[in-house]
Amino acid sequence: MPDGVNLSRRGLFRGRLSASAPEVQLPWSIPWADFVADCTRCGDCLTACPEQILVKGDGGFPTVNFQLGECTFCTDCVSACTQPLFRPTTEVAWHYVAHIEVGCLAHEQVFCQRCQDSCEPRAIRFSPQLGRVPTPDIDTDLCNGCGACVADCPVSSIKISTPYGEKTD
Repeated sequence: MPDGVNLSRRGLFRGRLSASAPEVQLPWSIPWADFVADCTRCGDCLTACPEQILVKGDGGFPTVNFQLGECTFCTDCVSACTQPLFRPTTEVAWHYVAHIEVGCLAHEQVFCQRCQDSCEPRAIRFSPQLGRVPTPDIDTDLCNGCGACVADCPVSSIKISTPYGEKTD
């Protein structure tokens, strides 16, 4: 690359500076600033995803929509990409986990355990409480952030993000 090239200007001319980082990036993707700099927005990763959970996000860049289903960590999005946008699939896919938000039916004393039923790694457990409906707890050591619980929640009170207090790259 020639000296004196301002990458931010180059990004401006390509229309790439307006894309804000999504809540959840694709599995194995590189840090957002680097991803945006090299992603051509071709859509190959979107069509390669067998679960069809990858969608065009801000600026046309791919993002994950767990309302459509879960990530099975199949690596098809990585294989479909011709750009250097992904880390080796031998590494952990990402550091996202599920969080139970306000509005969970169990916290409103309504019996519901759909998230536990959809959680293959068994990271969501319901703790019995005397005289109350069991409430969910997430074992963040077991949670792989696949998002299966998100689409299954009838009140959309589960979100996938970094563990509370942590920042992404």
